[in-house]
Amino acid sequence: MATENKNLSSYHKEELPEMAGKVIGIITSEWNQQITGNMRSGATETLLDCGVLPENILQWSVPGSFELVNAAKRMLKHKVDAIIVIGCVIQGETKHFDFVCQGVTNGIAYLNATQEVPIIFCVLTDNTLQQSIDRSGGKHGNKGVEAAITAIKMASL
Repeated sequence: MATENKNLSSYHKEELPEMAGKVIGIITSEWNQQITGNMRSGATETLLDCGVLPENILQWSVPGSFELVNAAKRMLKHKVDAIIVIGCVIQGETKHFDFVCQGVTNGIAYLNATQEVPIIFCVLTDNTLQQSIDRSGGKHGNKGVEAAITAIKMASL
């Protein structure tokens, strides 16, 4: 595994672009809330640490990961410089996992290809709950932190 024994969530804020006046949207799935809540917290804390004002972080919640695409499309109508979509889909016994993962991935990729505002994909698609825990504040860091850094860089292009 590429991330085995690596925490990928460290950053050097002095190397990041200035965020004064930038507005970042965060849309979080309520499904697997233990995981998505940790990633949302990581993203929010990182944005604040890097100079985004609290009032410039627009946060929405949606029922599940599949709804992230529609919410991102709607959030594009607001004056945001980047959007982070946060979700977690864990493999189960049916093909539902495959359909949700493919739909969300294709939907966000389509929005990125057709819109000016970058939409940062922070959706875990893990085989087990433990893998998701490891990537939402566990031994592999917090993907929400990584998504926030990506949003900062993309918002400043």
